Amino acid sequence: MFKRMAMVAAIALLGLAAMTQAGEAKKFAFIFKSTGNPFGEKVMEGYKTAIEEQGYECILRAPDLPTAEAQIMIIEELIAQRVAAIGLSANDPDALQPVLRKAKRAGIKIVTADSATNAESRDLHINQADPELIGRVEIQAAYDMAGGKGDIAILSATSQATNQNIWIEWMKKELEDPKYANMKLVKVAYGDDLRDKSTSETEALLKTFPELKVIIGPTTVGLAAAGKVLSDKGLAGKVFLTGLGLPSEMAEYIQNGVCPWMYLWNPIDLGYLAGYAAVGLADGAITGAVGDTISAGKLGRKEVVDDNNGGTEIMLGAPFRFDKDNIDEWKNVY
Repeated sequence: MFKRMAMVAAIALLGLAAMTQAGEAKKFAFIFKSTGNPFGEKVMEGYKTAIEEQGYECILRAPDLPTAEAQIMIIEELIAQRVAAIGLSANDPDALQPVLRKAKRAGIKIVTADSATNAESRDLHINQADPELIGRVEIQAAYDMAGGKGDIAILSATSQATNQNIWIEWMKKELEDPKYANMKLVKVAYGDDLRDKSTSETEALLKTFPELKVIIGPTTVGLAAAGKVLSDKGLAGKVFLTGLGLPSEMAEYIQNGVCPWMYLWNPIDLGYLAGYAAVGLADGAITGAVGDTISAGKLGRKEVVDDNNGGTEIMLGAPFRFDKDNIDEWKNVY
């Protein structure tokens, strides 16, 4: 009897040790769209902080080019490494589905942030702000800057970026209001979140549309590139710029009048929230169902809601306006 009890105790201890080792070995990864993106670097910084706060190891990856094919290769590598969860800013909403389904079959949880996949390819999405509010507020800003009339253009990231496309759809819906009868959207250009291409696309917009009054850049890379072009050409007060930008990159253009104001959220907090959601899913604290709540460290409790597109999400918060009155407070933060 004693020997049997000793054996049971030994087995229990071995099982506990194995569970502890498994817990200690648990790894969480995040893949951004591409390298060299300051916004992406801050998102990954926040994700890493959240993962390490919870006692786990973090892997950060980004391909050289913002393509689905490049992200697929990284996801395959992470599946082989048996990570517990993958955080992802997707380069395509649908092309990643086969490899992400493979990851889910392997027990890996999928959390998207910034740019989502389709609902079938993920467990949960972290949304930086209400897409409708983002789209509408950028058109409203363009209206105010242009005095209610003139041509406007959009300089987006990639044509497949889900977040950009949703915002642009809401911009177009806002433009349907009779208030904007004297404003015309002349083009949606794509800089592919690459500095050089965004620069050349901005120059092409200026050349093709000489009556252009406002450029909207709903991407940090594109907005900064456009800001430099307009500054170099001395177009402050003639062609206005607004969109979503990093304060550290845009302070110069806000101060010189090229970009009277812009919007963004804190990308560090976006990644941080994704990190807490990833651990919550992997540990079984949440399933990603509507009504689930998690304690997201310094951000407090957050609730999972319906994304109205077949999936679920957690909303970070509303976009924040940066202008001459507050940019100095933020330019050294991120």
